[in-house]
Amino acid sequence: MFQTFGAQNVLALMGTMEDRFSSKEVISLTSITARQLQWWDERGIVVPAREGHKRFYSLDDLAEVAVLCELRQRGFSLQRVRKVMRFLQRELGKRLVETVTDGSEYHLLTDGRNLYLEDSAHAVINILKNSKQPILGICITDTVERLRARIGKKQAQPAVSTRTRMGSGRRKAS
Repeated sequence: MFQTFGAQNVLALMGTMEDRFSSKEVISLTSITARQLQWWDERGIVVPAREGHKRFYSLDDLAEVAVLCELRQRGFSLQRVRKVMRFLQRELGKRLVETVTDGSEYHLLTDGRNLYLEDSAHAVINILKNSKQPILGICITDTVERLRARIGKKQAQPAVSTRTRMGSGRRKAS
């Protein structure tokens, strides 16, 4: 269903990516609203670098926004999302992009009460088999890789000039 990249391919792709993304680019890549992105910054959930009034997001920030968006789309409350992000940072000891680049597949699972972070299919299957409640699972690796693919696709697109978008600038004779 999802295209997966080997560790070397991911590292090569990351080498071509920009180091920072504007708010507009983050919105375009993740489908988050401008207000939601601003609100998350105000609450300290994802805090970008600033230059004057402009916000700039690192690839790590962008990956976290993508995972947050996926969790919100799956019905997680903002409070629960905060707990998940703290859990991930504590468990992984580093940011999402660094972890996913290591070549392992990470799956976040929850039964509503407990959070599990697993990097083996066997462990995921054991949790699913032994659970007495429905389990929600998100493959963090897939979310980050889809984001990387979108970034690569956007960077590969040639820039459209203003003149081309608005027409040739010539007026029709009346």
